[in-house]
Amino acid sequence: MIIDVHVHLRPGHGTVAERADRLVRFADRLGIDKLCVSLSARTKSPYQSPPEEYMPDNDDVLEAMARHPDRFVGFCYVNPVHTEHALGEIERCVVEGGMGGIKLLCGAYCTDPCYSPIIERAIELDVPVLQHTWLKVTGNLEFESTPAHFAALAARHPEAKLIFGHTGGDWEHGIKAVKPYPNTYVETAGGNPEAGFVEMAVREVGAERVVYGSDAAGRSFASQIGKVYGADMPDADRDRILGGNMQRLLGL
Repeated sequence: MIIDVHVHLRPGHGTVAERADRLVRFADRLGIDKLCVSLSARTKSPYQSPPEEYMPDNDDVLEAMARHPDRFVGFCYVNPVHTEHALGEIERCVVEGGMGGIKLLCGAYCTDPCYSPIIERAIELDVPVLQHTWLKVTGNLEFESTPAHFAALAARHPEAKLIFGHTGGDWEHGIKAVKPYPNTYVETAGGNPEAGFVEMAVREVGAERVVYGSDAAGRSFASQIGKVYGADMPDADRDRILGGNMQRLLGL
């Protein structure tokens, strides 16, 4: 089984059903079995989205899950700044709606205390948390978490299952930042398909802590899965990265 841990219903034209069908059609070309999907085309300000914006995004994900229940695993998007509302949205989407994880973007650095109730609830529900991280030479967006922030979050919540979104963009720096924390999972999504990324991740943290993601539709499935297929590693490690590790994290 191949599981893409980082997929969005945006960008694209058409209804939720049309966009969901399009993602499945493209995934089929690469043999990708399941798509962990969050956010859609509705959110105007995803980095600082208020509840009235991100709730419809989660509704879109629930609709996509209902249309393709065997293909989509929803990740509930919330803004941790709106903590109480975020906890209620997790109940609605994960507990009642059957989503398999939580997606966090910005709103506040992931070292902010507002994160703690959300991470603790994820631990109680035994679901993974996908945290967007980046380290840009041009400067990060406001409250955009870096590898250092993510490492601090992992240290504070050792029982959480934390997926290191984009591995901070600067993957050499990112891999080293989270190496000491066994509850972290290096994710391959986004960025150019540079040689050496996956090999370094396997060498430094072990194949059991690396997961495949694409950041589709912002990136193509082909360019991102190519990082894993093109890496020099045993087939057993490749299988773990492409799906085995996420099967374990999602309890499939």
